[in-house]
Amino acid sequence: MAMGLMEQAFVFLGAGVVTVPIAKRLGLGSVLGYLIAGVIIGPYVLGIVGSHLENVMHFAEFGVVMMLFLVGLELQPSILWKLRMPIVGLGGAQVLLSTAVLTAVALLFGLNWQMALAVGMILALSSTAIVLQLLNENGLMKTELGQSSFAVLLFQDIAVIPMLALMPLLAIAGTAETQASAGQLTGYRHALQLIAVIGGIILAGKFLLRPLFRIIAQTKMREIFTATALFLVVGIALLMDSIGVSAALGTFLAGVVLAESEYRHELEAEIAPFKGLLLGLFFISVGASINFAILLAQPVVILALVFGLILCKMLVLFVLGKLFKMQGVNRWFFSFALAQAGEFCFVLFTFARQHHILTPEIIDPLVVVVALSMAVTPLLMIINNKVVEPFFSGVDDKEEREADEIDDGDTPVILAGMGRFGQIVSRLLTLKGYTVTVLEHDATQVELVRKYGNKVFYGDASRVDLLHAAGAESAKLLIVAVDEHEKALEIVTHARKHFPHLKVLVRATGRLEVHELQGSGADVIVRETFHSALNLAEQALTGLGVSAEEAQRSAAIFKEHDERNIIAMAKFYGDEKGYRSQSQENYRALAAVLQADSQDARAFNAECDEASGNCP
Repeated sequence: MAMGLMEQAFVFLGAGVVTVPIAKRLGLGSVLGYLIAGVIIGPYVLGIVGSHLENVMHFAEFGVVMMLFLVGLELQPSILWKLRMPIVGLGGAQVLLSTAVLTAVALLFGLNWQMALAVGMILALSSTAIVLQLLNENGLMKTELGQSSFAVLLFQDIAVIPMLALMPLLAIAGTAETQASAGQLTGYRHALQLIAVIGGIILAGKFLLRPLFRIIAQTKMREIFTATALFLVVGIALLMDSIGVSAALGTFLAGVVLAESEYRHELEAEIAPFKGLLLGLFFISVGASINFAILLAQPVVILALVFGLILCKMLVLFVLGKLFKMQGVNRWFFSFALAQAGEFCFVLFTFARQHHILTPEIIDPLVVVVALSMAVTPLLMIINNKVVEPFFSGVDDKEEREADEIDDGDTPVILAGMGRFGQIVSRLLTLKGYTVTVLEHDATQVELVRKYGNKVFYGDASRVDLLHAAGAESAKLLIVAVDEHEKALEIVTHARKHFPHLKVLVRATGRLEVHELQGSGADVIVRETFHSALNLAEQALTGLGVSAEEAQRSAAIFKEHDERNIIAMAKFYGDEKGYRSQSQENYRALAAVLQADSQDARAFNAECDEASGNCP
């Protein structure tokens, strides 16, 4: 009995609600949680969903479309222009090399060159949905690694267009219908259609969409703005799909055009919830679509093909990462993250079947291979993060670039980390006349900071030999301002062991980090957001009518109590129950002090009013 829409929605949402939090808690990530949910409710485990899955998949693919629209909103045309070399160079090289390697492997399996080339082109593509989700979850989207990965994915979306044009020429059965189709796809009409549609999207974005959103915004009806945003995304997707082009590419271009619009952030806020929900639905659909009947019939062959596909693409990606001078850690992440096949493979396999390019005997197992390669990607990332990167990163970094020779290693201050936090510290100390030896392990950041005339040395401050070279024996202070908490702990531990005379000042984010740094021997620990948050809270109090004097005094009391308590709380670190209990007790004590201060202030003001009204 076919399930209704409400029943399907209930099953998919319920599966995601149950499995994703468990997967996240186990450190498996949300993507793997969704995939596991799909496998469980799919036709080969519980069998709750089955025949209608293809329709759900088509609907869920809009999650990928919306993701690319949001990515486009983050990339202004000027930024996209700066990425032209990675897109064309790195992206083009990945598609061509992966196609060549996979085609060669397919030939070894006995396929003729037409079929082998078709398989190679299809499997050269990676999953935009999975890779971008992984980048977002790891906070890497706006980094150099994130931009390089996105450049490859964007070129793949573009490459689908010539693939669709080329494939009919590879048809097994040279029927009149196929040849006509090929002529249609490769003809001038199709090319002109594509140019016209893309040009229309760009022009409409510049001259029509902004006035439209301005009119919609004036209605002050949020639901209409949401409906308009969805109408835009779905409309462009349908338009691109009608001419046989990646819908994600069209919506991405629309996002780029609107990236400089004043409505960018509003559009982002309205689309994001739908993107997240539909992407989850997409991943569940992929998990449910894995044909376990084929897998169980040929388990060795299928698993060997999955392993071979991932290995081939990883080798290509790793070599390209080396050629394009990616840092060791980034190169490994890049290789693991893009090693799977992509969601567009399903579309291209259907296209190949319709045009008699590949036989069902070839397509059916390969569809399972594609789905499994996508499903194992989160597991590959766990292996990369927990095993591969820690083992190889030190070797790779040393091979890639040696630490700079330090020529001013006789300074009173050594600063590790030249991000935004470290730059402020360095600037003030330098302006006061103190010489600072700055160490930064991110080569990109080193080059960026040097452009502004700052003297920075490339090197990892956790290396004892580098601290020696920086003059740690004679220095007075070591300031640790690196972003990574684990790296900060390592630096503090080594400094305390080898240079006990150094006063170590460390940047931290939260309370738990403070306690760990205390245990490592840090002398001064500053929470990067504490003072700014306290200042903002003080401003908020004055905005609520509290006098400036009382607000300032309340902030000072809070600061004194918090700094005293965080030291005292260190003995409860690791004891969750005791920590929670003591934290609540400290909160109640602070509330009582602040309440008493407010009462004293009111009483003092009342006495002043009764006396002369001239109170200080």
